[in-house]
Amino acid sequence: MTELSGGPALPQERRVVTAIPGPKSQELWARKQKTVAAGVGAVLPVFVKRAGGGVLEDVDGNSLIDFGSGIAVTSVGNSAEAVVRRATAQLADFTHTCAMVTPYEPYVEVCEQLAELTPGDHAKKSALFNSGAEAVENAVKIARAYTKRQAVVVFDHGYHGRTNLTMALTAKNMPYKHGFGPFAPEVYRVPLAYPYRWLTGPENCAQEAADQVITQITKQIGAENVAAIIIEPVLGEGGFIEPAKGFLPAIANFAKENGIVFVADEIQSGFCRTGQWFACEDEGVVPDLITTAKGIAGGLPLAAVTGRAEIMDAAHAGGLGGTYGGNPVACAAALGSIETMRELDLNAKAKHIEEVMKGRLTAMQEKYDIIGEVRGRGAMIAIELVKSGSKDPNPEVTGALAKACHQEGLLVLTTGTFGNVLRFLPPLVIGDDLLNEGLDILEAAFGTL
Repeated sequence: MTELSGGPALPQERRVVTAIPGPKSQELWARKQKTVAAGVGAVLPVFVKRAGGGVLEDVDGNSLIDFGSGIAVTSVGNSAEAVVRRATAQLADFTHTCAMVTPYEPYVEVCEQLAELTPGDHAKKSALFNSGAEAVENAVKIARAYTKRQAVVVFDHGYHGRTNLTMALTAKNMPYKHGFGPFAPEVYRVPLAYPYRWLTGPENCAQEAADQVITQITKQIGAENVAAIIIEPVLGEGGFIEPAKGFLPAIANFAKENGIVFVADEIQSGFCRTGQWFACEDEGVVPDLITTAKGIAGGLPLAAVTGRAEIMDAAHAGGLGGTYGGNPVACAAALGSIETMRELDLNAKAKHIEEVMKGRLTAMQEKYDIIGEVRGRGAMIAIELVKSGSKDPNPEVTGALAKACHQEGLLVLTTGTFGNVLRFLPPLVIGDDLLNEGLDILEAAFGTL
């Protein structure tokens, strides 16, 4: 009998046949402990053998419902047909030349797609890299080259990566920054319009937060010294926070008025994840630069900075690049991923997932007052968990819920500055049966608390 492959052919079912993790995963974990650095952890120490659609199959034969998508990477599903087809063809032709040595068409094709898909009808150019952190770091380089300024403004609860510069840009200390300093200078943090936790109420959040940000920049930094303002239109690791409506346009307008490059970090929220190609489209914000990664290439490492041609061209020849940046196989995978998103209308699928998930989660919130807020857009949904009768963060119950879900074969992820947010990032191709079964497991987990 031919062994089943992964990808769309994998049976779309939850199947728990051993304890989780099972014996084979435990054996592999013991091997990992001997040879892999301790700093490389795992949310759930099951070793995946195959994956596709909405499931992950481990080495013990368990099939888990996937509400993580490799942290918003496999939005088109693992081993999507077009991704595999295009990447396989490219593998057979050549695997690498280095785009800075001898270029190749797939790099250009990806940049053409990015120019078409990203917001705004202005002339755009792109540069390709390997990871989200690399993209953000290069966006800062480009903004500094263009403005001849140094300061970079970021926001409370923001996450932008793990390199030295992007650690400085990231708000949360543990586990991202702790013990790794000193960090890059000329980085300034300002308040975020976080409606659920705004002291005077969500109705005042956008205007008051924008006023605070603008005052802080003008009085403490000097707008004329700021090269870039960087923000996630929907925050990822900070807790899937949607800034209050009106906040993003206000900050973008301030940046425009003061010659500051406005950078939208869409690494987690981009490529149909929120029901639009990019989350900043929700309020009609057109960034000067946009950084992408994660969902761009169906699981292969690729990232990009895309933006106004005159800004992108500010860096001198040879100033941007990297040995593997825009690898031809990753570019082919990206073209397959975009093809899949178009053909399956994954923006519409993300909106459908939002409708199903928010309906179910809101009903749970009515039963369990420890759910402080249900929020998010598209297939980027979260619940913030608090102590009963308050808004005090409840990371303990968040961890307990995640563990209970894992034991029943549902992969969920925690997040948030306070560690009290359960986030849901299902593949956009997940079926309704699996989606609802996963929500059933979550609801049952609440019943055990």
